[in-house]
Amino acid sequence: MSLKARLDDRCGSELDLVKTVLAVSRIPYGRPSVLTPDAVLDEWHGTCSTKHLLLAEMAREEWPRTGPELWHRPYLVTRELARERWGSTVAETVPEDGLVDVHTFATLEVDGRRVNVDVTFPLAGWDGRADVPLACGDGDNHPAGDDPLATKADLVRRHCDPEIREPFLAALAAAEVRG
Repeated sequence: MSLKARLDDRCGSELDLVKTVLAVSRIPYGRPSVLTPDAVLDEWHGTCSTKHLLLAEMAREEWPRTGPELWHRPYLVTRELARERWGSTVAETVPEDGLVDVHTFATLEVDGRRVNVDVTFPLAGWDGRADVPLACGDGDNHPAGDDPLATKADLVRRHCDPEIREPFLAALAAAEVRG
């Protein structure tokens, strides 16, 4: 069964692109045991990387004209940013001088232009045309290429301190983040 059919089955109806984006965004945040789209559906949680891998694979299969691309963005997480976006419990895991994280998001071709689509956390809605605000701070975007997990791992290795980043990611998974 295709990934799209599995998501349709879980949601109880056949989803178009907009409803698929919303459905993937509503899959809870958390690291699956294996970093694959199948694991996101099997375990019903995913990270920015795995949820966007799922979205991109479904878009390639069902809506190839959208030409899904994945991107990574290293960015500085400050306590203020964490508090504003994810709440005080997550902010408490951020050191005073901040931490660097690497965020993954997708772009899709819609009406002749590239649109940012971020399904990391629940979206209240999407009109199918406008950019979705990214669930991260400012930074430089890097194409994920043919092996998005490897390119992300390289960026994480170069920019992040795992002893600081991992408690932050654990707090995000424990928090009830709403769109």
